[in-house]
Amino acid sequence: MESIYGDHLPEMNKVMSCLEDSVTEIRGQLKKKYGSDPVEHCLARIKSEESMREKCRRREIPENEDSALNVLTDAIGLRVICAFVEDVYTICDDLKALSYAEVVKEKDYIRHAKPNGYRSYHMILKVSGGKLGLSRDYFAEFQLRTISMDTWAALEHHLKYKKNPSGNTELLIRELKRCADELAATDMSMQTLRNMIYRDELPE
Repeated sequence: MESIYGDHLPEMNKVMSCLEDSVTEIRGQLKKKYGSDPVEHCLARIKSEESMREKCRRREIPENEDSALNVLTDAIGLRVICAFVEDVYTICDDLKALSYAEVVKEKDYIRHAKPNGYRSYHMILKVSGGKLGLSRDYFAEFQLRTISMDTWAALEHHLKYKKNPSGNTELLIRELKRCADELAATDMSMQTLRNMIYRDELPE
């Protein structure tokens, strides 16, 4: 079966590597400026053929190259996990300033959490193929979140696909939301503590 990405996989890998390099450069600059690396880790992937085809079916769109590269915008994905909430927004600002890409869509699920408690900052970048010597432009999705947000999302993902023999779906939803809110409160407390430490280190 022909790839849903056509013959674009080599260029997609180049775009992903370029974005990873940019994140690494941003991390280095911020570490030099503030004395610590704001990013715990960064993961990058190209959505598998199976996952992309399944998403096309779910959206009821053709399973072809146009859908994968022009209609859907997450064939290339990067997840940046930060220690503190403010770091998420700092990294976002630096990504927006990249010379070879532009933001086409963003959703702040940190300040405006989803009803189930999910928190993260989503950003779709359109990478200029012309500026990178490629045959076309490509979309890439960034998800930026704190360690706490990432932990909750991973656990919620596992629970979502488990059977619930007790049938207490509403209770589970409430408890997941409560856990998300508690972790968010911890994020805010940790951010306050860091701000206090930085403030105390400033010269009088």
